Amino acid sequence: MKMRQIIAMGGGGFSMEPDNPLLDHYILKQAETANPKICFLPTASGDSEQYISRFYSFFNDQNCDPSHLSLFNPPSRDLESFVLEKDILYVGGGNTKNLLTLWKEWGLDSILRKAWEEGVILAGLSAGAICWFEQGVTDSYGDGLEPINCLGFLKGSNCPHYDGETERRPAYHKLMETNKLHSGIALDDGVAIHYKEQEIHKIVSSRPNAKAYSVSLEKGITERELHAEYLGSE
Repeated sequence: MKMRQIIAMGGGGFSMEPDNPLLDHYILKQAETANPKICFLPTASGDSEQYISRFYSFFNDQNCDPSHLSLFNPPSRDLESFVLEKDILYVGGGNTKNLLTLWKEWGLDSILRKAWEEGVILAGLSAGAICWFEQGVTDSYGDGLEPINCLGFLKGSNCPHYDGETERRPAYHKLMETNKLHSGIALDDGVAIHYKEQEIHKIVSSRPNAKAYSVSLEKGITERELHAEYLGSE
């Protein structure tokens, strides 16, 4: 039986760092095949054609077999078979609430859990990182940042863009202080946290000073920096 794996990025990859492929290369390397089947799920962006095009623009030049899953133009009536034959599922950023609502309506939330349990690598950034946790910090509702309940494959909460958007850190702290969010993991842009069997296996970064943090509410907010390995030093 293959190991369950999730790689959650605070930000980065082909859509945010088009000239810095370190995180995307790391994701591809985790597959146990030389030419992995990687499928892009752009649901959170409303299946943006531009976003899909950027995915292919990058991954067509890599050692992989890229495809995408649009719920607005489904590739198959049998989504489960389409998903389960992939090696990597890569979820893009955008509106987390819409992503979760559409996935549930299509039964994709259950299909993704099955894929994860069968060893398909789940990856993604921003909304595509938050979605795997119990909870996350989202701007899905328009003005301001709010808590959102997610799929719960991983325990605790997640906050992406920790250094990239100035309001993220104070919002995460406040939501924790008001008991609206559980303790969790905050990720700077350019940082990916790799889970194996729901435990942190490794934290990697595409930028030398990008960081990850364990954030919890004890007597006050406690931030503990987690070591991130800079991939550019390899």
